[in-house]
Amino acid sequence: MAKVIFDIETVGQDFELLDETSKEYFLRFAENEEEKEEAKNSLSFYPLTAQIVTIAMLEAETDKGFVYYQNGGAKPEKFIDGDVVFISGNEQDILTNFWVHMRNYTQFVTFNGRTFDGPFVMLRSAMNKIKPIRNLVPYRYSHAEHIDLSDQLTFYDAMRRKFSLHMWCNAFNIKSPKQDGISGLQVKDLFKEGRYQDIARYCLGDVRATKELYKYWEKFLKF
Repeated sequence: MAKVIFDIETVGQDFELLDETSKEYFLRFAENEEEKEEAKNSLSFYPLTAQIVTIAMLEAETDKGFVYYQNGGAKPEKFIDGDVVFISGNEQDILTNFWVHMRNYTQFVTFNGRTFDGPFVMLRSAMNKIKPIRNLVPYRYSHAEHIDLSDQLTFYDAMRRKFSLHMWCNAFNIKSPKQDGISGLQVKDLFKEGRYQDIARYCLGDVRATKELYKYWEKFLKF
């Protein structure tokens, strides 16, 4: 059964470019400047106010993978690092290529993909007038199609709280992509700075870590 692990990186739009009604919506519960700034920085979390700048995909059974990323509208570029192909394009290109590859897999693995990556990809696809070929958010209490390790490792929220991919990597002695000095909170700034390939490699690092975590789950916790 062919499986693919995937992850996305997103960048929110400039808060000041929102219309006044939308600004009021995001700031309605902010009571001080710190909370207002936090609300403004949250735009990257929602497909209505952000776009996908990178999708990384890695096969579970091999080291073959693809990373599609935005490079600020510069000339399209393509390069290969090991068995992973990096290709730049706009968001529509990224999503089109993602769905082309998804035809090759019967299962997909994510970390927190049920509540973030899956809905985000499907909604951004629709906004780009691309028809998803499958539902990335199928029935939650089954890992027959979507193996969301955040769900599996917390036994569908039976644990009292969730933990980040970084903390799970530390617990299972897996190299966390955060060890290379980049976190998801920096993606927006890196994008502004034109460090597109750094974002692409960081996203691939998340996928590699998820793949290693998946191996532990499959060997010791899968039922």
